Amino acid sequence: MELSEFVQKGFQLLADPGSFDFSAFTLVLRAAFQSLLDAPADEAVLDHPDLKHIDPVVLKHCHAAAATYILEAGKQRADKSTLSTYLEDCKFDRERIELFCTEYQNNKNSLEILLGSIGRSLPHIIDVSWRLEYQIKSSQLHKMYRPAYSVTLNIEVFIHVQNTDSQSHPEISFSCNMEQLQDLLGKLKDASKSLERATQL
Repeated sequence: MELSEFVQKGFQLLADPGSFDFSAFTLVLRAAFQSLLDAPADEAVLDHPDLKHIDPVVLKHCHAAAATYILEAGKQRADKSTLSTYLEDCKFDRERIELFCTEYQNNKNSLEILLGSIGRSLPHIIDVSWRLEYQIKSSQLHKMYRPAYSVTLNIEVFIHVQNTDSQSHPEISFSCNMEQLQDLLGKLKDASKSLERATQL
């Protein structure tokens, strides 16, 4: 598992019994899972009285490292042996490894749902529909006499949840005048030409 040096240092600090006793380690680990999986989680998760003796900068560093490792493990669908091997490399003792693996297994499904909801690719435009509208008066009854285009983009979004892929087809709608539509078309043509040049290299 490839993690940055910053994350590795924070994780090694978290493994050190001199920096984090077992109860502090447990609180930081559970706070990392809570901050990832509970939408209303706030910064108060690190304000526990048993964590007051730890430097706040070190505490946040270790919390971020734990959260990063949890996400990376979830992304790679790490099993218990993979987790244990990496944690041993970071100098975690057996008791901390067991706690980490237990917490990970308890939250694995929620973590996979979270990561799957993020998606693996950007949405794709699969269809475009438009209609020409002609505004005669504004809401203040001023005469307008100007055309406007109503454009609807049908997009396809791939979602991966619990080992199954699904698709949704939301729509994005917007209105624009003739100049704005021509500007959009010009930018799309420029992007298309840039893509063609890039693929010919």
